[in-house]
Amino acid sequence: MERDAKIRAIDQWLPQTQCTQCTYPRCHDYAAAIADGEAQINQCPPGGDITVHGLASLLDQAAKPVDPKYGLHKTKQVAVIDESVCIGCVMCIKACPTDAIIGAAKVMHTVIERDCTGCDLCLEPCPVDCIDMVDQIQQTEQNWRWPDYSPEAAQRARTQTNAKLEREDKRKSDKSSMKKLKELRKEKGSEQIKLDIAASLARVKARKS
Repeated sequence: MERDAKIRAIDQWLPQTQCTQCTYPRCHDYAAAIADGEAQINQCPPGGDITVHGLASLLDQAAKPVDPKYGLHKTKQVAVIDESVCIGCVMCIKACPTDAIIGAAKVMHTVIERDCTGCDLCLEPCPVDCIDMVDQIQQTEQNWRWPDYSPEAAQRARTQTNAKLEREDKRKSDKSSMKKLKELRKEKGSEQIKLDIAASLARVKARKS
């Protein structure tokens, strides 16, 4: 199986909690590590035995219990913010991998329950300890691969995680461009940069004509 296809197939067996318990930053990264032989198939506590057996069958490996050093499988929980204590610091928003928390600076935050994967990543950065994890009301359907994670929820988590990563990459790129521009201004001076840009535009206009 070609590497990218193999990674996609492995990723489909991960519940997309993006919890980092496997020691990789996102489920896709863990899938890539498995594909490259750098990680074992039993490092996903949220996926539990279902994920281990699925990956074992996919990769023609022997199934084995989830390694307890990565955590124990447990019923999915969702984050709940005590809105009377929240100070609007946005730290939990930054930590949430699936954009399940909404709010703004100095404005009370709240959790969109359907988008929360129960990853716990919002707990540690909260400076006022206003977030609790509570058991999710079970709504298991017969066609769900995992009892706690529907196919739709897993796909939504995957999509929203990728979208957030793309935004972060763009912000980093924009910051890098601004840094280079500041360095260039310091080196050449703003007036010289304006002259260089004007000359470049003139060359483009000349080519078009």
